[in-house]
Amino acid sequence: MPEFDTILAVALAGLALSATPGPSMLYVLSRSVGQSRSAGLASALGLGLGGMVLAVATALGLAALFAAFDWIVPALRIVGSLYLVWLGIDMIRDARASARTDLRAYGVKQRSFLEIVRQGILVEVLNPKTVLFFALFLPPFVDRSLGNIEIQLLVLGIIVPLTAIPSDLLVAWLGGSLSQSLNARRGLRVALAWTGGLMLIAIAANIHLGLI
Repeated sequence: MPEFDTILAVALAGLALSATPGPSMLYVLSRSVGQSRSAGLASALGLGLGGMVLAVATALGLAALFAAFDWIVPALRIVGSLYLVWLGIDMIRDARASARTDLRAYGVKQRSFLEIVRQGILVEVLNPKTVLFFALFLPPFVDRSLGNIEIQLLVLGIIVPLTAIPSDLLVAWLGGSLSQSLNARRGLRVALAWTGGLMLIAIAANIHLGLI
C-alpha cells in the first residue's frame, strides 16, 4: 500500500491537471450545453469509469513488466518524473495562449444516458495520450520497499480519474455559465495554469530530492 504522502502527491498532481481546461472538459461541456445537464453528467461518469478501467489495465501491465525486469522501475522513475516536469513546463508555456482561446461547446448528436456513458468510457480508454500518461505517470511513485507493486499501482492509478470527477461534474452541472465565467476571467485561467504547472514540477522534484 502506498504511503499517505505518495497518495497525496498523486491526488494533487491529478487535481492540477484536471483543474485546467482541456479536451475532457470541452467534451463534457459540449454534452451539457449541446444536449442536457444529465447528458453532461453521463459523459463525466463515462470518462471517470474509462479512466479507472485504463488505470487498472495499465497498473496490471506495469506490474508484470516490473516483475520481469528489475531495471524498468528505476528507469521509468526517471522518465516519469521528467514527463511530469515536461507537463508542468508545457502548462506554464501555453498559459497565456490557452487563456486567450474561448471555451466553446460544439454540437453533439442526441444520445441516451447509457450511450453517452459508454461513449465516454471509449473516449478515455482509446485515447493514446491518456494511455501514455498513465504509463509514465505512475512509475515514479512506486516504492519496492513497500511490498506489492501491483497494489501500489492499482491504488495510485484509480486515484487519478477520481481527482478529475469533481471538475467534470462541475462543468456538467454549470455548463455554459461556467464557460462564460472562465472566458471572462482570462487572468484566473493563466493563474490556474501556472499553479498547476509549478505543482507538477515541484512533485517531480520531490520524488528524487525528498524535500517534503
